[in-house]
Amino acid sequence: MNNIELPAEKEPEITSADEISLLVVILDTNPTQKMLRDKQNQLTNIVDSVVAFSNSHLMQKAQNKLAVMACHSKTSQFIYPGAKKPLDVRQVDGQYEAFLLVEKTVKQNLAELLASESSTAVTESLLAGAIAMALCYIARLQRTKPPGSKLNSRILVVSGSGDSASQYMNYMNVFFTAQKLNVVLDVCALDQHLSLLQQGCDITGGMYLKVPQITALLQFLLWVFLPEPPIREKLVLPPPVKVDYRAACFCHRELIDIGFVCSVCLSIFCKFSPICTTCHMVFKIPGPLAVKPKKRKLKL
Repeated sequence: MNNIELPAEKEPEITSADEISLLVVILDTNPTQKMLRDKQNQLTNIVDSVVAFSNSHLMQKAQNKLAVMACHSKTSQFIYPGAKKPLDVRQVDGQYEAFLLVEKTVKQNLAELLASESSTAVTESLLAGAIAMALCYIARLQRTKPPGSKLNSRILVVSGSGDSASQYMNYMNVFFTAQKLNVVLDVCALDQHLSLLQQGCDITGGMYLKVPQITALLQFLLWVFLPEPPIREKLVLPPPVKVDYRAACFCHRELIDIGFVCSVCLSIFCKFSPICTTCHMVFKIPGPLAVKPKKRKLKL
């Protein structure tokens, strides 16, 4: 009678209705991108494709959430939802009000951001900082989510810029932070291969794709990046490309194949230095290898 086992309390199961899918789109709007210099109206086509893709994400489930960021040469900011009061939109030509709000807000805030850019200096895009801002936004929503719900977050980077080895450490920090937060990082390259962002996709379990034609951007976004990561395993998607895991040296910020690593702080250098410029550790200069004298055979 005393050995009666009470049934264990089962944890409440989270159904699909309790799951919230958050998508943060980071759009590279740096005017120094080659594709934007060649065709001035290219940015308009890319924005239209991103807006249609974002509305498709909201269309899948009522609980889905969306955020759109613009990454520029000197700043990164949210263009949806904006910092200002939401626009008062009404139905136009039968378009759903929520979709029209996304389109109007993104285009208006992006136009204000581009108009505020007065400098003509050629600088690289601050993609690492934009990803860090997106992770902070995701962490805030994770803390304020309704009890009993689950937040599935992912970040999509749409960029036509080249690799930026000067942001190597910033990239590595945000990649492993996203991995710890279970945030999937997807990358859609428009012009050049992005080896550093490709490493981030491999670390977080995301998809990397270089679009062969920008005119077909919307089709590739809907095909590859619209499905959730658990569903992608059941779909026929482009095969994964070989990941370029080259590191950037701390002295010249260039990607190298072979280098020297500090045994104290793990800084990477392309040439040997007796003093580590990061932790100021002093190393012994390697001298020439000692040559052992050959043993002479004794003649009997």
